[in-house]
Amino acid sequence: MSMRQSPRKRGSIRPPGRPRSEQARLAILRSTLQLLGKQGFSDLTIEEVAGRAGVGKATVYRWWPSKAALIADAFASSTSRRLHFPDTGSVFTDLSQQMHQLIKVFNGRRGRIVSAMLAGGQSDRKVISAFRERFLWPRRYEAYATLRRAIARGELGQDCDMDLLLDSLYGPIYMRFLIRHQALTPEFADSLCRVVLKGALAGRTLRQTPGPAKSKRAAPVRLMRRPLRVG
Repeated sequence: MSMRQSPRKRGSIRPPGRPRSEQARLAILRSTLQLLGKQGFSDLTIEEVAGRAGVGKATVYRWWPSKAALIADAFASSTSRRLHFPDTGSVFTDLSQQMHQLIKVFNGRRGRIVSAMLAGGQSDRKVISAFRERFLWPRRYEAYATLRRAIARGELGQDCDMDLLLDSLYGPIYMRFLIRHQALTPEFADSLCRVVLKGALAGRTLRQTPGPAKSKRAAPVRLMRRPLRVG
């Protein structure tokens, strides 16, 4: 008598390829950060990360194409919650609070990782590309959303150059972080926000006022629906 095989339950057939293990992925990221804290960027190897995480080297390479990509992801995943942009209803508060958190990260243990990646990126394009794609751009997209909310509320003009505004805000932070000519403090972030946001408002007013060569009468300045709050 032949035995019939019981039919497989619907949805029990596994798709081709191995499913990703979230537990293994997190172990790899944790191991990367732990090793970076001990030996730095240049000395870290994929073999050491895999061994510490309890996975094969091929598993690491299946998820990350290079050491730079792995380190950038490890750093980004460890800071993403802290560097989230709030939505308080004030563009000054939203930006300054996020900048405070960025300064804390830069001044803490994670700052060494950023320094190493930025330094390594000067001679290895893959390093700076990984930092840009896996850390910088995700934060940038959040910042765009913050500025769009400010525009919708009338705090900033419709013609606001968001890239110029963000570079003006965050460029000085990176400069103090790398050059260390002056302290990188929350007070510096607040002052920076006031100067840049007031400058954005002043620039908008200037663009709306024609020069004397165009008209002898000053064109009326269109007032903002809601005043820009700067602390």
